[in-house]
Amino acid sequence: MTRTVYVNGDYLPEDQARVSIFDRAFLMADGVYEVTSVLGGKLIDFDGHLKRLDRSLGELEIRNPLSADDWLAIHRELVTVNEITDGMIYLQVTRGAPGDRDFAWPDPETCPPTVVLFTQSKPGLAESPAAKVGMKVISIEDLRWGRRDIKTVQLLYPSMGKMMAKKAGCDDAWLVEDGFVTEGTSNNTYIVKGNSIITRELSHDILHGITRAAVLRFAREAQMEVIERPFTIAEAQDADEAFITSASAFVMPVVEIDGAVLGDGKPGKVAARMREIYLDEMRKAAI
Repeated sequence: MTRTVYVNGDYLPEDQARVSIFDRAFLMADGVYEVTSVLGGKLIDFDGHLKRLDRSLGELEIRNPLSADDWLAIHRELVTVNEITDGMIYLQVTRGAPGDRDFAWPDPETCPPTVVLFTQSKPGLAESPAAKVGMKVISIEDLRWGRRDIKTVQLLYPSMGKMMAKKAGCDDAWLVEDGFVTEGTSNNTYIVKGNSIITRELSHDILHGITRAAVLRFAREAQMEVIERPFTIAEAQDADEAFITSASAFVMPVVEIDGAVLGDGKPGKVAARMREIYLDEMRKAAI
């Protein structure tokens, strides 16, 4: 079945979708994106993703072209027409296509943003086998630009990090700057020591994860101590547990860091419990 995608107000078969070669996302990585998971045909933490979209657009001075109701209607229509039970919806908003290449931004009054959305069907998304065995990660130097809090489409270095991990026989890479872990290539990072969950505080250095916010809220409600501060790879290797969070992986345990096995090499109880709580609560609140 050919997917139906959304491009600038139109629902189209994916092989008929077109975006200008002068679009600034293509030429300058001048755009932002969001990914919302779908479980049981419903959207997970949709309001959180929409709020972050607003923030990212505002930081880049790109106007949000659609209302919250419009965004919701498009997401629901794509879920329906593409018969998505479990999967993801990717949305991208760019500064648009001014008709030629220029470093200077085009006048927003004459150059409307480009809006693209598409679905990815992922049957059994919440039953990932990786959650049973855990992830292995390597550490690499964080060479990204300084505004990682904006969810932009410039994902070249994270892609390179994924490939470095793959070549090393691992699942992902944790990025390190000034001796401390910032985040994973596409996720926020955590370690567990005793009854404490430790994760880097929010700043320009990391993405303000929507899943991160929910998981930390649930952890506090479960009477766990949450400490927001940087940690080193050495500290992570000495931790009782480690895990990552993202919109598509939810809560995923990490069992090995740079070859050092954590605990008994199996996913820890805290990560497993936080994954269970997150999925239960998000399913209840899904729309």
